[in-house]
Amino acid sequence: MSRSRNTLVGASMLATAVLLAGCAAEPATPADPGNEDAPVTLTFVAYGGVGQEAMIKAWQKPYTAEHPNVDFINTAPPDVAQVKAQVESNAVLWDIIATAPAAAEQNCGTLFEPLDFSGVDASELVEFSIGDCYIGNFINASPLAYRTDAFPNGGPQSIEDFFDVDKFPGQRGVLTNLQNGILEYGLLGDGVAPADLFPLDVDRSLAKWDEIRDVTTFAPNVGALQQAVAAEQVDVFFLADSRLVPLMNDGQDITIVWDVTVASVNAFAVPKGSSKKDAAEAFLATVVNPTAQAEIAAALGVQPVNTSAKPELGENAAKLAIFTDVNTGETVIQDVPWYAKNFNEITTQLTNWLAG
Repeated sequence: MSRSRNTLVGASMLATAVLLAGCAAEPATPADPGNEDAPVTLTFVAYGGVGQEAMIKAWQKPYTAEHPNVDFINTAPPDVAQVKAQVESNAVLWDIIATAPAAAEQNCGTLFEPLDFSGVDASELVEFSIGDCYIGNFINASPLAYRTDAFPNGGPQSIEDFFDVDKFPGQRGVLTNLQNGILEYGLLGDGVAPADLFPLDVDRSLAKWDEIRDVTTFAPNVGALQQAVAAEQVDVFFLADSRLVPLMNDGQDITIVWDVTVASVNAFAVPKGSSKKDAAEAFLATVVNPTAQAEIAAALGVQPVNTSAKPELGENAAKLAIFTDVNTGETVIQDVPWYAKNFNEITTQLTNWLAG
């Protein structure tokens, strides 16, 4: 019988425990590396809500069914700053954390554990699915889309059209999160070929966004842009597939434009000093198998990192399946090594530009 404990625990409680543990300076009791059947509890940190519930159902419950000695404590949200605090206080309480691959690679060996996934068959995984300190869990694609009623005679057909406010007037919308492609889309709109995007010319991209700044909503998160679309406050936009699907399911008439779509790998990492690294690593190796990937894609409307996964998609989710024939355009997967090397600098540059 599975002993999985799938309750969501408040991050503030864990943060308090970090401070207390730091004062006591007592390391956590490690799992017994010589006994694969020894009981182990993994603290799993993701973004909460329906997304984390889907992770519990798709990944944790099947794993604990096969490994009854393993259970999970779930908490949210993930925060690299808290990982840093835990590592520096020698009081690491988290074992698995959802994070951007670039953050894991940038802090590989300092805040995150090097991981060995040599036993994982990577032949059917998309590029950048496995790094030195992370493994991908799913892909978010952020295609060009528009509210159909905003363009009764037909809307934009390309990324360049998105930036043509004379031919296609209306309010634009984009996410300021780097993982949703704001920098790539600026360059694509300026005529840069997909194969020539990296290294990103950030100045050129922001200059392109400057051209339409006064008619663009720069949303700080996916929820804000999703709400803006639902409220008809934006007409044409780049929005994550996982938020487009519920909008369409709710009856919003949205047209997806298949030109060039920017997609990003989401990932899991193990905080440096976790006493349960081996158990965490063993679990994480299973999240990329075809069955697990099919389950999460079907549940959230995201894209699987395993190209052999065959999710049972609803009608609207099927319209966004970028690795199927529905995508008549081209997909660009963000270059994780480039982002890992440049993340802090370009984050500051984008933040300053947005504030200006």
